[in-house]
Amino acid sequence: MLDIIKKASLGAVSNTNPVAFSYGMVTSAEPLQIQVDQRFILSGPALVLPETVMESRIELDGRDVVLRRGLAPGDRVLLMRMQGGQSYIVLDRLVNR
Repeated sequence: MLDIIKKASLGAVSNTNPVAFSYGMVTSAEPLQIQVDQRFILSGPALVLPETVMESRIELDGRDVVLRRGLAPGDRVLLMRMQGGQSYIVLDRLVNR
């Protein structure tokens, strides 16, 4: 009986598509498109962007200063697939070491 319950619970978890992490590459900034693991391309409402990957500018002494640049083609990013697999959160830009 215990084995049957274990199998049923494992099947339920795998069918719900729990959260998973992936790597992506920005292929276009406008409109934003990210290729995931060289398998498919995400864009539009499938992407959830935190403020940390958005461009931030201020005007200082009459000059426009970039505090943080936005995503650009060639940037590698870490993605988290939300449960159900319909949306991906761009967690951050990755750096080469």
